[in-house]
Order: sequence, then structure tokens, then C-alpha cells
Amino acid sequence: MSKILLRSALVAALVGVGSAAIAADISGAGATFPYPIYAKWADSYKKETGLGLNYQSIGSGGGIKQIKANTVTFGATDAPLKADDLEKSGLVQWPQVMGGIVPVVNLDGVAAGDLVLDGPTLARIFLGEVKTWNDPALVKLNPSVKLPETAILVVHRSDGSGTTFNFTDYLAKVSEDWKTKVGSAAAVEWPTGLAAKGNEGVANTVANTRGSIGYVEYAYAKQNKMTHTKLINKEGKTVAPTKEAFQAAAANADWANSPGYYQILTNEPGAASWPITAATFILVQKQPVDAAATGDALKFFSWAFAKGDKEAEALDYIPMPDKVVGLIKKTWAADIKAADGKAVYLGN
Repeated sequence: MSKILLRSALVAALVGVGSAAIAADISGAGATFPYPIYAKWADSYKKETGLGLNYQSIGSGGGIKQIKANTVTFGATDAPLKADDLEKSGLVQWPQVMGGIVPVVNLDGVAAGDLVLDGPTLARIFLGEVKTWNDPALVKLNPSVKLPETAILVVHRSDGSGTTFNFTDYLAKVSEDWKTKVGSAAAVEWPTGLAAKGNEGVANTVANTRGSIGYVEYAYAKQNKMTHTKLINKEGKTVAPTKEAFQAAAANADWANSPGYYQILTNEPGAASWPITAATFILVQKQPVDAAATGDALKFFSWAFAKGDKEAEALDYIPMPDKVVGLIKKTWAADIKAADGKAVYLGN
């Protein structure tokens, strides 16, 4: 078993410990983007409260389907639903944490941060137009890097994915060809490459495939010591994926004036901004069938807002600002109601 698969299995076992011991575990499903931090929070929360979290890391599309079908207490997605979809489905949505999506490569002699890519060239790679690592477009961007003649193997998601939604949204913003030929969605018709399930699957495939390139949430790259690239951002500045770069992009978000907290944070302005930054969102029923279970979920997410910042930052996620957390809690109180019309959760 590879190191990445082993780590994923250990994290899954860690999150599932509570599910075997306590029948009232919080149930959720969805995005793989936030899985590393949800796993860490779950472990700390169980130690503090005794309540476990049974979270299925199945991709944003699966999380949306499950919460709409009311088979889990909460869904998680990196592809936010628009206000009309939320209203139609009877759902409440809020951002829980933010992070960065990074291109990762497997190239002999190339270390993390050695390779620089710009948006148009990245799009041409995923279109299958740039076929080898010593293509002139890559050589021009990386004059001091010895690039091999190795063929480029693209690795992309096989499942409906919020990570894909944000990655393709970025490519559509920086490449007219990508916009017209492929577009932006949680699942697209990829012009080339191998498919893998989840951030875990993409990370594992890239780590084990020479000459490959994929895209993952930065925590996966960091935890597994993968070779990430730098990117040239909207201002023409070369930036590395760091907490500061993710925060610079996230600072552009106008959460207070966004119905359903709908925000896309790709290709944001700012000299320090990382171009593929994203928030990950939680979805719950406005009038849940099991109000007590939803209350337990909100307690967990409230705890994460209050006590989970250090763990999030250690994995290079960006916590939500305090002002935004205040708005989110007002949303909970106003919009998530039991059958008797009372708020499911009024805690701090």
C-alpha cells in the first residue's frame, strides 16, 4: 500500500472510531477538499465531547445528492449552490473553511516550487496540446529548470468534484479555448488523461506516475510531500501556494452581500493572491427531519469555528473571519428550524 493510501486509510479509521462506539455520531458526506481538516477536527472533538463524526469523503457531487435525499445530517461541497437551488431544495449553506488548489507533478529532478506555470499554459496541458515537459511553452516559463523530454500524463477527477469545479472555473477564466471547448463544472468531458477518485486518488496517482500532473487541495500535497508548482497570478506575479497567498485571495470575498454565501475565489486580483483559492461549504436541511442530529452537527461546526483555527492553519487552510462566523451563526438561528418553528441551535 502506498504512503498516501496508508495515510488516507489511517485518517478514515480515525474518523470512524466514533461511529462504532456511539450510535449518535454526526453523519455527513461530500467534498474531499476539506477531508484532512474535518478528520483532524473530528478526532479533537471526540476527545473533548465523546461525540464522533462519520464523514464519507465521496466528492462534492455525492454530498449534494445525499443531503438533498436527506440520507445524511449534512452535505459538504466546494461547488456552492446558488440561492435559487438552495431555496428549491430547502437547504441552508455556509462556508466552513478556505484553502488552495495546487497543480502537482511527478518529474525527476524537479522539486516543489521549482516549476512555474501560467494559466494559459496550464489550460493547454489539460487540453492535451502541450504534450511533453520540454515543450517550448514550458521552457520559456522555466529557463533555469532542466526539463525532461518525458511525455505529460494528465490526471483528473473521475467523480463530481468541487475541486474540479474550482479548477475548471479558473481555467475557463484564463483560457478562451478551455472556456469554449470544455467549460467549468463539477464534472466535465476531459480532453485527455487518467481519471482518479477524490483528492486522495489524484494525489496517489500522481505520486506513483512519472511525468504526471494533477490538481489537489494543498493539504494533500503538503501532507504527502508532493511536488507542487508555482503559478503566475492575475497581476502577472509568480506566487507560491502558502497560507498568506490563499488569504490574500480570500480577502476579496464579500460574504455579507452574497445570497447563500455564494462566492468563487479563483483568479482574484492582488499581487500576493494564489489564483486557485476556494471555500468549502456545508449544507443542511432548513427543516431537518432529525432536529437533534442537526443541532449536534451545528455544535460541532460551532466548536470548529471557535477552537479549530490552529489545526486548520497547520494544514494551510484559512479559517473564516470572526465577522463572517457571526453572520453564519445568525443564519443558523434564523433559517434552520425544527418542526415547531424553533431554532435548532442557538449556542455561541
